[in-house]
Amino acid sequence: MLLLLFKFIAGFVGHSAAMIADAIHSLSDFLTDIIVLLFVRISGKPQDKSHDYGHAKYETLAMTLIGVALLLVAVGIVYHGVVAIRFWATGGQLAAPGLLALWAALLSIAMKEGVYRYSMMKARQLNSQAVEANAWHHRSDALSSVGTAVGIGGAIFLGQRWAVLDPVASVIVGLFIAKVAIFLLRDGIGDLMEQSLPDEVEDEILQLAASVPGVDEPHELRTRRIGNHYAIELHIMMDGDMSLREAHDKASEVEDLLRSRYGDETHVAVHVEPK
Repeated sequence: MLLLLFKFIAGFVGHSAAMIADAIHSLSDFLTDIIVLLFVRISGKPQDKSHDYGHAKYETLAMTLIGVALLLVAVGIVYHGVVAIRFWATGGQLAAPGLLALWAALLSIAMKEGVYRYSMMKARQLNSQAVEANAWHHRSDALSSVGTAVGIGGAIFLGQRWAVLDPVASVIVGLFIAKVAIFLLRDGIGDLMEQSLPDEVEDEILQLAASVPGVDEPHELRTRRIGNHYAIELHIMMDGDMSLREAHDKASEVEDLLRSRYGDETHVAVHVEPK
């Protein structure tokens, strides 16, 4: 929050469109931090009568909202940057940014990269989509500050005629943010729309099921994500003369094997067919 306030002050006092754009990006980062805190807390609630599969989809929703916020920020930044560039191209004079804006950009690079590394470490420990998405948001903020620093530095040290580098940097920052947003939206919307797991994961599931002695021809595989966890449903063939207890134990062995590979929270449903 302190970095956010400092960047806004540096942008306005230092007359830097790139730094103001960077500050707006940081504002979206700050707001999405709050979204993540709220939705991850909700997604961690156990299943109940109204949510038989738990609340993990709320985390996917949080990731999607982060993508929407980033995309809106990107559109605004690019628009204002293009307006400033058109003003310069038609003979307008752009104010050169001040050194305060440059120092703010350099400080932002160091701090946001540190926050990215810490957040990504925690995301891997917790296996959290939303925290990982937010970590990339921090990284995008750090990289946008690199572009901001280059644009501001060029506008300061190359003279008044190069002041256009400041809004040019803001446009580049906006386009980079848009790219990150599109990737987040693609994954978030895909999971909300019950997108299947990647082909390599589904192939591995079939191979694991077939590796259990007595289990043949795993088929009718259906997969999806529920927040951080997988949902797996499949049919398997077994000897029709096998006892019900033995068939049940074999199906349970398949379920245990899949959960040991993909996590204890994995939802597995195995349907047994005689051959």
